[in-house]
Amino acid sequence: MPISNEMKRLKAKWLTNSGWPRRLDWISIDGLRGWDNQRFNLGFPIMAVVGENGAGKSTILQSAAAVYKTEEQQVRSRYATKAEYASDFFPDTAWEQINNATISYALREGDKTYQHSVRKPGGRWRGNPERRERAIEYIDLSRIVPVGARRGYARIAKPQFKETAAEAFDQYRLARFNQIMGRQYDLAKMASTDADPERSVSVLSENSMRYSGFHSGAGETTVAEFLQADLPKYGLILIDEIETSLHPRSQRRLIRDLAERCRERELQIILTTHSPYVLDELPLEARAHILKRADGSREIVYGVSPDFAMSKMDDQPHFECDLYVEDGRAGILLQEILTAHAPQLVQRCQITSYGASSVGRSLGMMASQKRWPRSTVVFLDADVEPAPGCVNLPGNSAPEIEVFTSIAKKGWQAIAARTGRPYADVADACTQAMILDDHHEWVRFAATKLLLGGDTLWQALCAEWATTCLPAQEATKIKLPIEDALINKNVVSGQSTGVLPG
Repeated sequence: MPISNEMKRLKAKWLTNSGWPRRLDWISIDGLRGWDNQRFNLGFPIMAVVGENGAGKSTILQSAAAVYKTEEQQVRSRYATKAEYASDFFPDTAWEQINNATISYALREGDKTYQHSVRKPGGRWRGNPERRERAIEYIDLSRIVPVGARRGYARIAKPQFKETAAEAFDQYRLARFNQIMGRQYDLAKMASTDADPERSVSVLSENSMRYSGFHSGAGETTVAEFLQADLPKYGLILIDEIETSLHPRSQRRLIRDLAERCRERELQIILTTHSPYVLDELPLEARAHILKRADGSREIVYGVSPDFAMSKMDDQPHFECDLYVEDGRAGILLQEILTAHAPQLVQRCQITSYGASSVGRSLGMMASQKRWPRSTVVFLDADVEPAPGCVNLPGNSAPEIEVFTSIAKKGWQAIAARTGRPYADVADACTQAMILDDHHEWVRFAATKLLLGGDTLWQALCAEWATTCLPAQEATKIKLPIEDALINKNVVSGQSTGVLPG
């Protein structure tokens, strides 16, 4: 799905390199919860960290919060964590003692660059005085606790108490709330009673029906409380599991709202998520996946696709081998090659897109070092430089160029038969498509003219190409690594260990 206009505007401003005078460039974590000097890079003003439970997503948020001093004048949101030191996030307990831990970091303020660390070589954390000052908002999962279950709130729900103070959302903030929730509220405010002026509750009105946080949905309360605060300009905003309590449309709208706030106030935002809808709203450079290897170590991979991220957090044991490709188009091409030349492999393999080619190179390296818990083969597009542990798709060009060019030489009669469209229309649409400068647009352009779905036309093209244009020896180069991975798999504790020769 194309990124939204809000995200495009944010990306355009970020690329000018003219804003964000306070910027965290990276953090490196060592000796905490299994981390071993892995570095997390902030290559976009909003960074989404994804990974299975226990991968270390919250550790990234907490480490980022610990490298700054909180600004003294900052008015903190009531739902934001008040921790200011690494010791608040990583305490010694009856079950674990933190020793030889280091959080290294690099940040910028204007033209100046600072590189320091907070560390705990033994009894206490060191490096706190060297930290720079910045407004920090760490919004943790305490925000999703129902109002009635929060400490001290049951008492203020009693009807004998009266509202004594309220802060209504202005029209701008109310419009944002309506947009995110996809509904039209007449009123949204945070109100308190004479039972306890320090404990406020959201109060909403829809179609003249008024109800408080004690009776509203969890998503309504979460978003209302989130919008209550003005995110501090140039601040670092840390949000744990941002999608919690929100349905997919609201997740998308919240990310778009954050993109606007991020651009206007030049914020840096790090959020954790398990949601493909959140990832889909962000550009490739904003996505970071924490992969846990078979030996328990970690690797951070950037630019992953939502499909790849979800596949790594889900179990589908009926597949024997994972095949990774750059995008959906490459996936359809690979599937048609196997269908035409090795149909016995199709049902045994799961094809997943990974996103940027840099992700493919990282996955290939892991496959070559046998770090996957299941047999794995990683494919790169033909126009990408070969890389260790990876197999390039046939040809010398991008899949669209390779397929369209080869079929154009043979003629479009077979595509007309496969799609049920007149030959003249198919020839005209595909020939015109090939004139476009951007080959990524060829399929969409031709499919639109032929009143077909893009995947429908592309599958017909790939099936014909794999059957009549692809030399047998080139098909063998694709199927052999998969066969080898399946034959050479080693079963350990009931799981197969990925093997890719090379």
